[in-house]
Amino acid sequence: MGRAGDAEEPTGARLRRLGADLHLHTVASPCAEIDMLPPLIVERALDLGLGLLAVTDHNTACNAGAVQRAAQGTGLCVWAGLEVQTREEAHVVCLFEDLEAALDWQARVYAALPPLANRPEVFGAQWMVDHRGDYVRTNERLLLTSTALAVEEVVEGVAALGGVTIAAHVDRPSYSLLASLGFVPEGLDLAALEVSARGVRCPPPQARGWPLVSSSDAHRLEEMRVGMFLEVAEPTLAELRMALGGRGGRRVLLSPSRTD
Repeated sequence: MGRAGDAEEPTGARLRRLGADLHLHTVASPCAEIDMLPPLIVERALDLGLGLLAVTDHNTACNAGAVQRAAQGTGLCVWAGLEVQTREEAHVVCLFEDLEAALDWQARVYAALPPLANRPEVFGAQWMVDHRGDYVRTNERLLLTSTALAVEEVVEGVAALGGVTIAAHVDRPSYSLLASLGFVPEGLDLAALEVSARGVRCPPPQARGWPLVSSSDAHRLEEMRVGMFLEVAEPTLAELRMALGGRGGRRVLLSPSRTD
């Protein structure tokens, strides 16, 4: 388990409880609905009482900065991220506090994508927008596909840039680490495994012993939700690591299932 935040564990810090959603999409993802625009995402997050949000489009971080700018002055913390599809067809959520680090990782992901153009009539449009939600340009590359990066390369590459990785929706029958490999590779430095709302009640056997998170993976506004709360001193990756490890009084509280 992880490196970020492990060196020192501050004690005596005043903790607060943050509603968190660490996996959602914008209109840069071809499978997202048109309402996934920065100002509407921020408005919905605030209505839900979220304090921390991560923008994780498929194989790109091109709209993360726009959501961050839309959230300025609102009290909502927005991390930049990507949901990378590995060569094993496993989805891995990659999280960064720093937008530039996310864009550096995006460059490596782009280089590992096949040199193919998106077909919007088949997969959907991939739009880059500004903080107001206005159209900027179309991302022409095919994003809804596997990269040439192995799971281990994704985890190690993100860590080298100061980010953390979470195996996405491991309780689903496709595009998850457990569906693709059947197990979590030994020594893989993931921060956590992500389960859906129903998966919180009955996580896969292979998830035992791993920290769990639950995020919305929202592709439309109505899918956004508070899947968990973080009790942390501040919304940083180091604090997230501590909460996932139950250190220094930090902890992760999963919300009850809403799908029963």
